[in-house]
Amino acid sequence: MVGVIQKFVIASALMWAAPVAILYGFNHNSFPGSTQLSPYSITLLSGFLAVISVNAVITLYIYMALKEPSHKHEPDPKFLAEAKASIQRTQSTEPEDSSMTQTKQE
Repeated sequence: MVGVIQKFVIASALMWAAPVAILYGFNHNSFPGSTQLSPYSITLLSGFLAVISVNAVITLYIYMALKEPSHKHEPDPKFLAEAKASIQRTQSTEPEDSSMTQTKQE
């Protein structure tokens, strides 16, 4: 569980830090060639790259989540028991509800 939370915190921090760093870098001419661009071009390019960086972090986070072994995560037995009981209660009361709706529709 700690590993999942750690990955989430890192991804969240990167989703904040990467766009800010890109915008800061372009606005302070830290990237080579950015001094030759017009202010309008700098704004468009930095904004576009900031959005792309957030999408790249999200993609990386999803990829890391999909690569986790599925056998590592086991559901809570108490939760499973309550969920099964809830499903059984819903299925036992469902025919009564459907007959009422059929009567109302006619």
